[in-house]
Amino acid sequence: SRERLTPTDYARFSYYEKWISALANMLVERGIISREELEGLDATPSDLAARKRVAAEVSEVLSSGGPANRESKIAAAFKVGDKVITRRLAQNTLADGGHTRLPGYAAGATGQIVMLHGTHVLPDSNAHGLGEAPEPLYAVAFPASELWAKPEHPRDEVVLDLWQSYLNPA
Repeated sequence: SRERLTPTDYARFSYYEKWISALANMLVERGIISREELEGLDATPSDLAARKRVAAEVSEVLSSGGPANRESKIAAAFKVGDKVITRRLAQNTLADGGHTRLPGYAAGATGQIVMLHGTHVLPDSNAHGLGEAPEPLYAVAFPASELWAKPEHPRDEVVLDLWQSYLNPA
């Protein structure tokens, strides 16, 4: 749901505003609450009120985490140490105008694989109702000098988590 926020809202919202806006949209889309309930115009208690969590339960629920790795027919194409180049265009190739996790400043940049996180849901697909489309997810280190023309500290690195479809061999 965060990936489907309008580009304007995504760019201007804080981290937490993105989460709460996406959650509110998802609850309304799935019929869990109505827009009127969300706006405080309908005070009728929800059928779900009896299932609410109390504050003392929240820490345990959040610390239990959730499933992230998925089965996939796509094998990892890269290993730790491999040099890669990101796609030249930082755009969603599956949904016109859709958000992607490939930052514009890293488009066309050369980096090095530092970790394989496993196979994860591709947000470019899943956020637009096109299915999970799981694929390998890598941590890729980029020298600051590769990302910016005049970095303050050229030897610094930026590590980005990037899906395999964002990457090509260097």
